[in-house]
Amino acid sequence: MSENIREIPYNYTSYSDREIVIRFLGEDAWDDLNVLRTQRRTGRSARMLFEILGDLWVVERNVFLRNDLLNNQKRRQQMHQRHYDRLARITKGASDNPRAQKVAACTGRMLEDFYTWFDQEPVKRKKARRAFARHTHPNNVHFDAFTLTHHATDATDWRHHAPFCVLTPDSADEIPGLIRAVAELELVVIPRGGGTGLCGGSVPLSNNAVMINLEKLDFIGDVETNDVGKMGKVATIKAGAGAVTGKVMEASLPNVFATDPTSLWACTIGGNVASNAGGKHAVIWGTCVDNLLSWKMVTAEGNWLEVTRMNHNMGKVHTEKEVEFHLVHTDSISGHRISEEKLLLPGSVFRKEGLGKDVTRKAMGGLPGIQKEGTDGLIVEATFVLHRPFAVTRTVCCEFFGQELSDATKAMVDIKHHVDGLPEAHLEGLEHFDEKYVKAIEYISKSTRREAPRVVLLIDVSGDDEAAVGSACADICRITSKGNGEGFVAITPADRKRFWGDRGRMAAIARHTRAFKLNEDVVIPLDRLSEYNDYVEHLNIENSITNKKEALESIAAYLHNARDRISGNRLETSDLDLDDDPYLTEKLDGCLKLIATTRENWCRLLKKLDEPAKEVAHLLEGIEYKRNESLFRVIQRGAKRISYRNEVEGPLCDMLRGHESLTEGVKKAHKQALSGRIVVATHMHAGDGNVHTNIPVNSNDYPMMKKAHRVVEKVMAKAVELGGVISGEHGIGITKLEYMDRELLKETADYLKRVDPDHLFNRGKLMPDTDLQLSYTPSFNLLKMESMILEAADLTELSDEISPCLRCGKCKPVCNTHFPRANMLYSPRNKIQATGAMIEAFLYESQTGSGISFEQFSGMQDLADHCTICHKCETPCPVNIDFGHVTENMRALLKSKGQAKMNLGSKLSLMFLTLQNPNAVRFMRETVIRWGYSGHRMLNRLGRMSGLVRNTPAASRNLEGVQAQVINFIERPLPALKAGTARQRLGIESSDKNMIPVLRDPNKANGRAVFYFPGCGSERLFSEVGLATQAMLFDLGVNVVLPPSYLCCGYPSTASGDHEQGDKISYDNRVQFHRIRNALSYLDFEAVIVSCGTCYDQLTKYELEQVFPGAPLIDIHEYLMEQGVKTERVSGAEYMYHVPCHSPLKRHGSKAAIESLLGQDAVKSEECCGEAGTMAVAHPAIAGKIRTRKEEQMELARAQLPGKGEQKVLTSCPSCLQGLSRLEGQSGVQADYIVIELARHLHGEEWQKQFIKKVKSGGIDRVLM
Repeated sequence: MSENIREIPYNYTSYSDREIVIRFLGEDAWDDLNVLRTQRRTGRSARMLFEILGDLWVVERNVFLRNDLLNNQKRRQQMHQRHYDRLARITKGASDNPRAQKVAACTGRMLEDFYTWFDQEPVKRKKARRAFARHTHPNNVHFDAFTLTHHATDATDWRHHAPFCVLTPDSADEIPGLIRAVAELELVVIPRGGGTGLCGGSVPLSNNAVMINLEKLDFIGDVETNDVGKMGKVATIKAGAGAVTGKVMEASLPNVFATDPTSLWACTIGGNVASNAGGKHAVIWGTCVDNLLSWKMVTAEGNWLEVTRMNHNMGKVHTEKEVEFHLVHTDSISGHRISEEKLLLPGSVFRKEGLGKDVTRKAMGGLPGIQKEGTDGLIVEATFVLHRPFAVTRTVCCEFFGQELSDATKAMVDIKHHVDGLPEAHLEGLEHFDEKYVKAIEYISKSTRREAPRVVLLIDVSGDDEAAVGSACADICRITSKGNGEGFVAITPADRKRFWGDRGRMAAIARHTRAFKLNEDVVIPLDRLSEYNDYVEHLNIENSITNKKEALESIAAYLHNARDRISGNRLETSDLDLDDDPYLTEKLDGCLKLIATTRENWCRLLKKLDEPAKEVAHLLEGIEYKRNESLFRVIQRGAKRISYRNEVEGPLCDMLRGHESLTEGVKKAHKQALSGRIVVATHMHAGDGNVHTNIPVNSNDYPMMKKAHRVVEKVMAKAVELGGVISGEHGIGITKLEYMDRELLKETADYLKRVDPDHLFNRGKLMPDTDLQLSYTPSFNLLKMESMILEAADLTELSDEISPCLRCGKCKPVCNTHFPRANMLYSPRNKIQATGAMIEAFLYESQTGSGISFEQFSGMQDLADHCTICHKCETPCPVNIDFGHVTENMRALLKSKGQAKMNLGSKLSLMFLTLQNPNAVRFMRETVIRWGYSGHRMLNRLGRMSGLVRNTPAASRNLEGVQAQVINFIERPLPALKAGTARQRLGIESSDKNMIPVLRDPNKANGRAVFYFPGCGSERLFSEVGLATQAMLFDLGVNVVLPPSYLCCGYPSTASGDHEQGDKISYDNRVQFHRIRNALSYLDFEAVIVSCGTCYDQLTKYELEQVFPGAPLIDIHEYLMEQGVKTERVSGAEYMYHVPCHSPLKRHGSKAAIESLLGQDAVKSEECCGEAGTMAVAHPAIAGKIRTRKEEQMELARAQLPGKGEQKVLTSCPSCLQGLSRLEGQSGVQADYIVIELARHLHGEEWQKQFIKKVKSGGIDRVLM
C-alpha cells in the first residue's frame, strides 16, 4: 500500500492496513489496492476508503462505540450518511478503472453488512435474552460493553472478536438448559473461568459466541476421606468450577493440593481441569490429570457426564501401565441415567515418553473434559486427591554467577538426579529464572558478590526426617558451588515465603513493552536442557547483533541526511542548531566511515557465529579461546563483548563534541532501533523441563512482531527436535495451534466430531483448518502517538497509568468490587481493559467531530463508582498499578468535563466533612446527619414490615434498577449518634481559628506533648472515638494539642475527584500546623497522633517531619502500645477484629494491638465493610454487594469464637465503625473502636462522663496563635 503500513486511521492495534483490508474486503481487494497504489494521482479515493475502513474497524473491535451507535440512532445516521457520501465519490472516481470499481463494489457490500448488523442485533439480543431467561435470571444475561470487553481476551491480550453475550449462571443446575438454548439459537458456547489463560483458549473466534462465566460456581467442600481403590482411603476435596485455586489450596490444609499453577491467586478449578494445569508441585505429584479423582461436566446435548478415575495411584498417571475411568451419562431434565461405560487407557497416551509434562495430546484416548480447553463440554465441578504434607520443608535459593551458563544448567540437572536418589528427601519444587528476569523483577541478590546472578534456582526440599532434609540442602549447596554458585537455605515459614516471593513477579518481564509478550512453555527432556539453553542464548546473540546492525543503518541514514543538508541549503540546518564549523563535513565523513567499518565487522561476527573463533582472530585480539572453540561460545561466556556504547556511540560523540543536536539525534536513532530488539527470556519449572520462553514485544511495531513470530517458530521446532513438546501447561488455544503436530490435531478433531458434531463448544479451537492470521492485540504505544489529542482530552496520565497492566489477575482476590456471586466483576484487571477501550473511544470521537458521547462518560462513571479507593491492588501488582489512584484521576476527569454524577446524599456528606464553621457543623450534624440517620432507621423498620427488607441480603436477590438502590440503601440501618461533637462535649468548640486548645492533666502534665489530628469521623461523627483517644492521652500526662477548629485532612475531596479542593485543604492545614508549632515551641512534641486510616494516609503527604521534627506520625493504638498501656484480660469478652482498607496501624497491626492493649486474642474478620467513606450513600447497590460478602465472612469468623461470652468486632476506622454497626442487627455482634473498648475496661462504663468532668475542671489551656 505504502511505506506507511498504517494509513487507515483510528487503528490502535497490531494490525497493519493489510489485515484490516483482508478482514473487511478480502485478500483479492488487498491485491487490487496494491496495484491501484501505483496508479494513484491525488489519493483522495484511497483516503476516503481508509476513513470508512477506519470507522468500521474501530467500531467492530470497540464494544463501547458499537453499543453507543446501537442505542443512538442519530449518531448512527450521521455515520451512515458520511459513509455513503464517501462511497458515492469513490464509485464516481472509479468509473474508468475496473479494479477500482471492484473495490468500490466490495466496499458497498461491506457497508451493507455493517448497517444490517445494527438492524438485526437488537432483535437477536432480545430473542437470546428471552431464551436464556428461561434458565437463569435475566440479570445474568449481559450485553453491556464493560462485560463484553473484558471477556474478549485472556491474560495473553490476543483478540479476534468480542463475545455476542456473556452469561453468569447462579448455579450449575442452570447450565444444561443454557447449553440447549445456545444450540437452539445456533450460537457457540465458550466456557470461561478466571480469564488467566496464556494461550488464548477462551478468545472468541466469531461474533456469535456466548461466553459462560463460571466464577459464581465457587463452592469449596470440606476435606473428606474417600476410598480410591488400591491406595485405600485418602483425603479428597470437591470444588466448583469457579472456585479460585488458591482458596482451594487453603481449604485443603494441612493436606497438599498439588494442582498449583503460578496464577493460583485468580485461576479457577474449571480452567485447571480444561487445561490440565500444573505448577510447582508437578515435579513430585504431577499436573491436574494426575490429581483428579472425578469431575462433572455438561455435554453438547445439555446432559450431565461424570467421570471417575478408578484405582488412583496417588502419583503420576503416565507411570501406570493401564488407567481406568468410569463414565456416567445422565439426562439433565429427568435425572435418569442414559448410559455408563468403562474407559481403559494405557498410561502412555497421557504424555510423550520421557517428559514430565505434555498437554499436546488433546484426545487422551477419548477421555472427556480434561485438557480439552473447553471444546467438548463445560466442567462444573471436580474432586481432587490430596497429599499428606511432609513434616519438614526447607527452601534453597541457588544463585549462579560467571559466564559459563552451562554450569548452572548442569548443576540444576545434577541437583534433580541427586535428590531423586535420596530415600528420605524429596524435591517438592524446582524453579528457575535467568538473568533477564533477574533484571526485570529487580531481584535482590543474597550473595555479597558485587555482580548480579545470571541464573537463580528456587528449590523446596521436603521429607519427614529433618536431618535427611538438612543433609539434602547441604548437598544442593555443594553442587551449586561447583557450578560457580552459592546456596542459601530458608528454614522458617516467613523466610521461605520471602524466597518464593520473587517467583510470583515473573510477569514484570513485559513492563517495558507495555505489557505484551509472546509466552511459550515448551517442555525439554532434562538431559537436553543445556542444549536448549544454548540455543536460546544463540538466538539472543543473533538478535542482539542484528539489532545493533539496524541501529547502525538508522544512525548512518540520519548522519547522511545531516551531511546532505549541511552541504546544501543552509536554511535546512536550522533545526540542527549548529555553530559554524568548517570541518563538520569531514567529521561526519569520519563518523560514517566508522559506522561502515563497525557494521562490516559485526556482519562478519554474525556470519561466523557457529564457526571456530580462529576464523575471526583479527576481531578477537587479546582474547583467549580454546583451539576449536566456536565464536558463539566466546561471546556467550562474555570473553568477547559486542558493545555499541564502546565501539560506536563513544567514538561518535567524541568526534561530534560540541554539536549537541547531532549527538542527540544519534542517541535518538539508536533508542528507536533498540526498542525493536528481540530478547528471549526464560524461567522454568525445572524439575519437569517445562521452560517458559517469553519474548516481550511492542505490539505497535509490525516488523518486531513478525520477527518475534519467526523466533517462536524456531523455538518450537527446536523443542520438538530435542525430543520435547510445544506446551507443558499453558495449552494450545490460538497461540500454538499452527505449531501443533498434524497427527495429534487430526486425532483431536476425530474425537470432537464424535462428541460434538456441531462444534457447539469453543468452535474453531484445536481444529487443523482454523485460520488465525486475523488475531490482533491492542497497542497502548499507538494510543500514545496521539499524544496531542490525549493531552487535550486529559487522558495522558490515565493511559500511562494503566498501560503496564499484565492481566495476571493478582488484583482480583484483594479487590472489594470483584464479587462474582453478586454479578460484580470489577477487578482492576477488568476495569483496565475497559478503560483502554474507553480511551480509544474518546480518541476516536474526538477526531471525528461528532463529539464525545455521553454514553462514554457514563461508562467511565460506572468504573469510577466501582472502586472503594482502598489501594490494596497496588501491593500484589507486579508493575505497581494503583487503581485507587487511577479512579481518583477518572473522577477528576469526569468533574473537569462536567460529567461527574453525585446524588444529594453524597453532596451533603462531603459538605459536612469539609465544613469548618462550628455553627454550620453543629447545625448540619443535628439536622441532616442525626435526623437523617433516625429517618434511615425508620425506613429500615418500614421496609422490614412491608417485606422489602429481608434477612437475605438484597445483593443475593438479583434485584435491579431503582428497586435495588432503594432496598440496598435501607436494608441495614445506620447507627444512632451521640448528641454533639467531641469539641462540643468538651466545651472547646470555638469560632476563633487562632485559639489552640491544649488538654492536660494539671497533676501529671509536663513538657511532653502530642499533636492529635482527630479528622472528620472521630470528631464530628463518632465523638466517642475522639473522646476515648484524648482520654487515654490525658491519662498519660502529656499535653494533647488539638487544631483550633474542625479540620478535614482533604482525603474525601481528593477521593471524590475534587483534587483542587483536596489540595487546598492540605495546603491550608500545613500552614496552620506550622503556626501551631511556632506558637507552642516551648513544648516537646513526641508524636503526631491520628485515629483514622485515611487521615494517616493523607497526612503522610504533609511532610510533617518539617513541621514537627522528631515527632513521628502514629495511630493512637500503636502509640498506647509503645507507652505500655494495657488492661487485664477481661473475662466474658470475645473479639473479632476488622482491618480497615485504610488501616492506620502501620507498625504492628490490629491483632497485635488488641492482644497488647486488651490482653486477649482476636479473630480476624476478612473483607471490606462496604461503607468506603461515602460509597454507601452514593451507590447503595454497590455497597450492598460488598457488605454481603462481609456478612458471610463475619459468620465464618464468629464460628471461630468460643461462643461463651459477649461478642464484639473491633476496628480502627470511623467509616468502618459505621459500616460494622449497620450489621449488628443481622450478625448479633456489637461493633466498637479498639480505643473505646480500652477506655471502657480501664475506667468503666461511665468513662466519658468522668473524662469530660476532668477536662472541664482545669484540664484545658487555650493558647493564642
